[in-house]
Amino acid sequence: MIRSVICILTIAAGALAQQLPAPAREIPLYPGVAPGSENWHYEERAAGTPDKPQAQNIVRPVLLYYPAEKSVAVGTAMIVAPGGGFRTLMMSYEGVDVAKRLNQMGVNAFVLKYRTTWVDPAPTPGGTASNPQAWQNVRAMSDADGQQAVRLVRQRAAEFGVLPNRIGMIGFSAGGGVLLSAVYGPADGRPDFAAPIYAAGASSLPPPAGAPPLFIAVASDDKAVGYQGSMDLFGAWIKAGIPAELHVFQTGQHGFGKKGGGADHYLDRLEEWLRVNGLLTRPI
Repeated sequence: MIRSVICILTIAAGALAQQLPAPAREIPLYPGVAPGSENWHYEERAAGTPDKPQAQNIVRPVLLYYPAEKSVAVGTAMIVAPGGGFRTLMMSYEGVDVAKRLNQMGVNAFVLKYRTTWVDPAPTPGGTASNPQAWQNVRAMSDADGQQAVRLVRQRAAEFGVLPNRIGMIGFSAGGGVLLSAVYGPADGRPDFAAPIYAAGASSLPPPAGAPPLFIAVASDDKAVGYQGSMDLFGAWIKAGIPAELHVFQTGQHGFGKKGGGADHYLDRLEEWLRVNGLLTRPI
């Protein structure tokens, strides 16, 4: 029975991969088992729908590498952290779709599959399952994965054809929380620029010394995380004299998507911001 369940989950994970453009490489964040996940003996699983695929039960955090064409590459990298409430990862419109759009800008993209809270793949009515993550702070592990992703890309910048001082990050919702943890975290795991998009945990907390420039976007009708945190984050950066840009779109709700307003084009605004800050200019 256990073997059958594992087989089904493996097929499901394969189905997810078929729905999305394949990465050039899948790069583990850690050389062995991710610290703290030694007893997570279960399989990653696919969820969602064909047009909005998701990944759940991430045990082995990885970067999915989507390089820009060499003819247009500008030497800049961005790590893409999808959202999903730390239980799932929205792999298309907050992941691979964003990576492919960044590639069009000449940016090498890395979709981050950070560790998530365990979801019982086969719950039974009235039954209980033993939680393999009991007593663990999985959110802290997700944050650690974000910081490790920055370290890895920076350490291997030459291999990826990017500059070590042009390692950025974009994060959505829960992924925005992972991003902010990296921004406020140790300098070696901090991105050089960052784009928190309707980020969970955005607040007026003062930026650390050496904090990066920010591109912030949210919708005024976001009922999930609201817009005030993003406004407070912007204010904290401006008060500290650190460059920041803020877009509060009239419509877009949580997740943006195609809703007919300015939020539909937030990646165009990001491209403009990257260009203004010299991040789309090829190094001499």
